[in-house]
Amino acid sequence: MLEIELLTQVARNGRVYDLEQPRVMGMPISANHPPYTMALMRRHGDEVRPDGVSSANELVTMGCHNGTHFDALGHVSKDGTCHGGLVAADIQRGAKGLTKLGIETVAPMVCRGVLLDIPAIRGVTCLDAAEEVTADDLEAACQRQGLRIESGDAVLIRTGWAQHWADKERFKGGGIGTPGIGAAGGRWLAERGIRIGGGESITFEQVVHWRAQLPVHAIFLVEHGIHIIEVMNLEELARDGVHTFLFVALPLKFVGATGSPVRPVAIA
Repeated sequence: MLEIELLTQVARNGRVYDLEQPRVMGMPISANHPPYTMALMRRHGDEVRPDGVSSANELVTMGCHNGTHFDALGHVSKDGTCHGGLVAADIQRGAKGLTKLGIETVAPMVCRGVLLDIPAIRGVTCLDAAEEVTADDLEAACQRQGLRIESGDAVLIRTGWAQHWADKERFKGGGIGTPGIGAAGGRWLAERGIRIGGGESITFEQVVHWRAQLPVHAIFLVEHGIHIIEVMNLEELARDGVHTFLFVALPLKFVGATGSPVRPVAIA
């Protein structure tokens, strides 16, 4: 009962930070995923009811890994194997999606959130393209912010990359790469039993364009069952110095899908 009272107090008195980037046509999207489009299919005045009421609606097409999104455990395999030892070929069924580890199996996420502000410990506003966030960086951020990572946390790693959202090609890496957590940092977080890892770039982890590897996806999704949220906007949290908060993320139940658009929020 005490926990419910505390949650109610936070929700009533806290500030809500919206961590989703806006969804617009032409937004930065990985070449591995379908594009995002939206068009009005019915416009006001196309049909008018006897009482004068009219309505509009739209058609949206997109991949589930467009914009701010949540990775299901079935999104990634390593050597043909997904989380829990499941054979990837056995759980995918073409156009009908995954038979196991789909996004519909993910419970609503309500937990403690932690922001680790990496540019702040380095004295910069944003990390460079393809720059790695190391385990030492994570330790230093925890020490600077006076906190420790606990089991079940959602850990959001700020690189400052959200500042480039409006520059499509730069945000995507511009032929160089994007900053993010490296393999050693990923294992450091996994050892602490986190529930979710989140970041600002399309891939969350460090990407170097001449080295086509995603080790942190394998560490999190395949080995440890840790979900990933990508393309978050963490600038307001950092600006206000908010490092711990109530974190809420509700992925949609697309049955058999490998991911979902999501609108995560932090309440502090």
